[in-house]
Amino acid sequence: MSQHFKETPQNAITESGIARVIPCKELDVGDPIKWLSLGLQDFLRTPLISIFYGLIFAAIPWFISYLVALTGWHLVILPSIVCFMLIGPFLAAGLYDVSWELEKGHKPSLRHSVRAIRRNAVNEWGFGILLMVLMIFWLRVASLIHALYPQHQIESLESLLPFLVLGSIVGAVFCVGMFFVTAFTQPILMERKVDLATAVMTSVNAVWVNKVPMFTWAGIIFSMVAIGFVTGFIGFIVLMPILGFASWHGYIDAIETKRERSYV
Repeated sequence: MSQHFKETPQNAITESGIARVIPCKELDVGDPIKWLSLGLQDFLRTPLISIFYGLIFAAIPWFISYLVALTGWHLVILPSIVCFMLIGPFLAAGLYDVSWELEKGHKPSLRHSVRAIRRNAVNEWGFGILLMVLMIFWLRVASLIHALYPQHQIESLESLLPFLVLGSIVGAVFCVGMFFVTAFTQPILMERKVDLATAVMTSVNAVWVNKVPMFTWAGIIFSMVAIGFVTGFIGFIVLMPILGFASWHGYIDAIETKRERSYV
């Protein structure tokens, strides 16, 4: 499959064994560490803009937790997550714009990064809605598993084990599926005037072709998000911008372009 991409014209929309996609490159297993390093460099070069976006990413889960503690109404989590899924792609687009501006030798600005959100707004909203639908489906499946499990059997860890195993397997399947869909879709939509289906299937294809480095990258993302939660979301102020910048560099490495970029 990788050989097929090397033989096709760069940036041509081609027919692959999976779907209609933009050709991808082969990644090395160590590339995710390089992306993380480049993301950190971008953060250090634009600390004020980075912290602005980081504060938003940290404020959202903190606000959700605050609402739950204030009202005691856990159902507030669902509409809050839905809202986050709708605005998350736009926040990420702002971070990608900062890295893109740095690579082009421009001076990034908060205003320019916010305006970048409008570059492909229709498909950006479509992506947000897609994430929202997937998340709602995930939550409903989790609720169904919980509802079907006999409450009277919860007496020990041993009795809980089948429930925990089933829930973990289902959760892992959803996580893997979400990673395939989201890995490169957002930066593709921001940089290129393509439709949502093309961006999603390009992302799926690129992850499939580069399974080892991409799942290494997924492990890094999981670890950094876990650190953010352990630190009471404060870690998100720094970690989320770095992840956003690093994701842009991953996109640059992974997806073919029509002509060679004049920057690294």
